Amino acid sequence: MRMPSLLEWAVILGIALIIFGPTKLPELGKALGRGIREFRGASKEIQKTLDEDDSDEKEDSDEKEHSAK
Repeated sequence: MRMPSLLEWAVILGIALIIFGPTKLPELGKALGRGIREFRGASKEIQKTLDEDDSDEKEDSDEKEHSAK
């Protein structure tokens, strides 16, 4: 999926300005930024947990291989 061009961004911003008005738009931008930041933090935390689980499983399987020999 390609990124929108400068003209497309201008149209999107213009429509948002008409719908929400100039006073509400900065508040919506801040809220959107906070939401994206929280989503990234949560996804990093999930990835970290999954990586830790994978490394634990790998250690367990390595221990089983060594004890079986």
